Amino acid sequence: MRYALLIASAIALLLSSTPILRADETVSIGGSNAVLLRPTAPRASVILMPGGDGYIAAGPGGTIGKLKGNQLVRTRNAYLARGLAVLVVDADVNLARAVDYMAAIKRPVAVVATSKGTLRAAHGIAGGAKPDTLVLTSGFLTDGSGSRQNVANVLGSPRLLPRTLVVAHRYDSCRFTLPAGVEPFIRWAGGRASVKWLDGGTDSGDPCQARGHHGFNGLDSEVVSAAAGFH
Repeated sequence: MRYALLIASAIALLLSSTPILRADETVSIGGSNAVLLRPTAPRASVILMPGGDGYIAAGPGGTIGKLKGNQLVRTRNAYLARGLAVLVVDADVNLARAVDYMAAIKRPVAVVATSKGTLRAAHGIAGGAKPDTLVLTSGFLTDGSGSRQNVANVLGSPRLLPRTLVVAHRYDSCRFTLPAGVEPFIRWAGGRASVKWLDGGTDSGDPCQARGHHGFNGLDSEVVSAAAGFH
């Protein structure tokens, strides 16, 4: 009898510490489809902005038809498993509306963007979006990153920048997101940004695609840990 009670207590403790998950769903944010994942009692919210052309082809029931290999798309369930409400958005989303939508579910709201998604995040913030925090991975950060199209130039001033974490791979060889652009961004941010450097993993194929160091191939858990913990 005592043994049975111990087992029952252990099961109850496990259930109480594990978020109860709802099925993925497709939602509309101002006419732009997005995929929503959430536990019944989220501790915070995160908006994931993929790289590339940014279009995930959200279908019925939370299905995703494109960019499945993108680092943020492929790890969306890892954020959910950490108790976060997750919104995976398309390139044309109105970020201010997306932030408001997730704030109604649970604050704080973090925007996590990667590669070209960092430019879209910057344009959204310049247009009035106010996330609580911002995470930029493999970012178009400054001229030193390799392109005049970058977060610093889009924002113009660090006063628009929320508290920000940069996640960068020391050996990212994509010509638009070079590691050389990171420290100039940290200086430009004037105390609003910090950096998490990663190395290791696997590098193959196009240096600007998901299977290279640019996409943190083999380092998904490290990226999710850094981004999900930044609230």
